Amino acid sequence: MMVSLPTRRADWRLMGRTARLVVTIPAYAAVALAATGAGLTAFSLSLNVSLVVDTLSLPISTGSKVELLVSLYPFVGTAFTPLQGGLLVVVAATLGVNVAMVAYHFREHGLSLQQGGTSVLGAVLGALGAGCAACGSAILLGLLSLVGVSTSLLWLPLDGLEFAVVALLVVVLSTYWLADGMRGGQINGCPVDV
Repeated sequence: MMVSLPTRRADWRLMGRTARLVVTIPAYAAVALAATGAGLTAFSLSLNVSLVVDTLSLPISTGSKVELLVSLYPFVGTAFTPLQGGLLVVVAATLGVNVAMVAYHFREHGLSLQQGGTSVLGAVLGALGAGCAACGSAILLGLLSLVGVSTSLLWLPLDGLEFAVVALLVVVLSTYWLADGMRGGQINGCPVDV
């Protein structure tokens, strides 16, 4: 079985055109914005779960709690470098568009979760991988230490951002396969069997 990848300019144009057509429908634009916001919130707050829990339990004003939690977002506080913040925003936006396309694909083509599950799986994997570069590298470090590869992760050139890049790749591939599957009313979906 041949897995199609977006290698040509026409593939990227198909993906962009399909995404644009879906998000110009107001209901799906709202879905994309909500998913982008939810993804960015999950990515940002998952890095400091203990701080979030402590902040919510502190006896301070609601305004102070909101101010502290908002400072954890990229480009608002100092938790992320511009590169890290930009990458998280791009992953969240791509994830939002992907979720809108999945919703459109399911609704317009009458798919069930079983028929289109790999598209959902792509969105979930992308969300998990992008959420926390530090946590992802720590989890991977723990798993790889079982086979003696733990110290090699300390040499990652992007300090754990590789996981966000991989997440972006997964979401882009999922978006391409959705766009390819929606071409001409076909219901092809993801070409990878899970």
